[in-house]
Order: sequence, then structure tokens, then C-alpha cells
Amino acid sequence: MSQFTIASFNVKNLIGPDQEYYKFQSYTPEEYAWKSDWLADQLVTLNADIVGFQEIFDEASLRDTIASADEIGTANNATAIPGQNKRYRHRAIFDRLAYRDYGDAALAFAPNLHDGAPGQRRPGLAILSRLGFDEEPQIIQALDTPLHIPFQTFGGDEGGSYTIQKLSRPILKCRVPVGDQVITVFNCHLKSKLGEYIRSDGAAFPVEADLTDYDPVGRALGAARAAMRRMAEAWVLRGAIIGELRQGRPVMVLGDFNDNENAVSSKIIAGEAPFRNYAWMLRHDAKHRADRYSDAENAQITEDIEAVRLHSAEKLFVRKSLRDMVYTSAFGGVYESIDQILMSRHFLPEWQGHIGEMEYFSVLNDHLTDGSHPEAPYNKLASDHGQIMATIRLKGE
Repeated sequence: MSQFTIASFNVKNLIGPDQEYYKFQSYTPEEYAWKSDWLADQLVTLNADIVGFQEIFDEASLRDTIASADEIGTANNATAIPGQNKRYRHRAIFDRLAYRDYGDAALAFAPNLHDGAPGQRRPGLAILSRLGFDEEPQIIQALDTPLHIPFQTFGGDEGGSYTIQKLSRPILKCRVPVGDQVITVFNCHLKSKLGEYIRSDGAAFPVEADLTDYDPVGRALGAARAAMRRMAEAWVLRGAIIGELRQGRPVMVLGDFNDNENAVSSKIIAGEAPFRNYAWMLRHDAKHRADRYSDAENAQITEDIEAVRLHSAEKLFVRKSLRDMVYTSAFGGVYESIDQILMSRHFLPEWQGHIGEMEYFSVLNDHLTDGSHPEAPYNKLASDHGQIMATIRLKGE
């Protein structure tokens, strides 16, 4: 295969009918049918070889949606693709129009360890691959060793620490064979920006949840907790990425980061950008003001950083096409990109060891509404995320 496509699709709470996922939230059979049909249409439009899904509550509903997509796609082919008796059937345009069904595709589903009773459900995620999997998919959520983050002390005071034992949602890792390569694909859904509030013993709800008695300081602390958890989860994912890159494996990371490309958690996952010239920088062990890194050390440091850095498909597309900024989410008057596809330098044509490059980056976001729009709370049947897809061509095929 010389070309493949990879997409990220936050479906917004996919679960069967008459099942209460969050408190007082469920789909009637009619709503579920409408939602599944809409999702299937989007999946046909993407027509991607690899799809990372977020907010999947049960595998059966996702399989139903994929089956519906195959029905729609097959019907479209019958209308749009010329029959074998047409001389012009081999033209490239018809290859682009043709839908390839997922009948033989592999599906990996990662349920959420925190999933609970009706009204207290927690979503997982999945990866669908027409190309299959090279190894058994792996789920990262419960940590073998708790993540303990100590903070620096000042003036002898206790600096404190932050500890997590489980991620809020799973990370799914799959090894996907593409041509003569095997690519490691991570799908993630980091902690949302919704505040994380503590409910006192015996209380029906956290005091910060009562907006009629608005507590701005308490809600700010809830936002800080959510941000710390999201960044800690990003660090766990970064460690898994580095484990793959250290083995020389090409890596692609996709999903709902709940932060845009310039946010802290995204930078943790992608890795730091190298400084322009470390030969200008004062050494870490400097003995005098002119004690700086050598040219050889500059080259070594730059290579060490570049070797484990990931690159945004969105930013590569913007750089290539000079297109406007992409957005995948809208809420409260703010449009931003929180769904992303990141890739290792194996897909950068300027790196001599590259195996391919991104040719195009697509966004389906015409369905998005601002979260403050009067109809937004009722638009649960579509998705509050845009869908993104990168088209990759492998080298030498």
C-alpha cells in the first residue's frame, strides 16, 4: 500500500437506546437511530483506513454504526462507481470516490475502568483498522506504579506532591501494518476541561456545583485539578511514546487532547522543540560567563531532541498550504483545535530516515455549533467535535 488515511473521531457519547449514561441522559430508540445514522454518514465521508474513536460506551453500538456505514457506502458505490463494462472505470477519480467497507477490518475496544452503574457510566475508546493489527492491542489506564509528582521546596518548606494511580480514560495502543512498515498508533482522550470538584461526606453534590451560590475560587481550583490530571495523563502517554521511539518505531498519536496544539498537555505529548543554537546557551555546569556548549554538543543535543519529537498534522498542513487555522470544537464563543494527529519524524520528508509524508489534512466540522448557542444543549445526536484525517503516502511505493 502506497497511501493510507488515519482519522480521529470523537462521536460524543455513543451508547445504545434507553441506557442512562450520565445522570438523566439517554437516547430514545428514535434518537439512537438518528445518531447512529449520522455517525455512519460521517464515517463514510471520512472513508479512512485507520480510525480512532473516543467516547464509546459500548462496543456493540460502535459495531452497529460501522455496519450501517458499510451499507451506506456500498449503496453509494453502486451509484457512483462505473461497472466493469465501462472503459473509464480505472480513472483515478473513481478510486477516490470508492468506499472500502470494514467487513474484514480489525476493531480494538478499550473500556473505561471507571465505568459504573446507569447514570454513572464512563466512556472508553476504540481503534478501527482496515489494515489489521500486528500485535495484540494494549490498554493503558491502571498504572503499575502510581505516578508521584513531587514539587520543589522553597526556603525549606514542604513542596508537596501530586499522585495518580489511574487515568481518567484509557489510552489504546495498536501496532498497525502498513505496506512493509508497522506503525504504532496511540488513541487517547485526556481529562476534560470540566472542573473536578470534591464532594464532602454525606453531601448530595460538591458545593462548587451549585451555580446559584457561585464560588469562583472553588471553581478555579476545580479547573486546576482538571488541568493537573490532564497534564499528568499527557506525561504517561509521552512515556509510552518514547518507549516506542527508542525502539526505532514510527509513531502516530491521535485523539481528543482537550487542549489545543499550543497548550501544555499537547506539548508534553509532542515533546519540546529544540533551541535555535545551543552554542549560544550557557552550559548547565558553567564556571564562567563564556562557558557555553560546543558546536558538536549543539548538534548532539538538537538531534537527541528531534529524534523523540512529534509533529502536528494540522501544523504541517498549515505550513504546506498556508490555510487558515483548523478548529474542531466550539464552546462559549471559543473555537479551537483540541482533536489532533501527531506523528514522529518518520513522516517528515526533510528527515533523511523518513518512511513517508503527509499529503493532505482534512477536517469535517460543518456541523459544529457554538456551545452557547440556544440549540447546542439539544444537539446531542451529532457530535460536538469535528473529525480530522491525515492522508499519508509511504516512500518508495
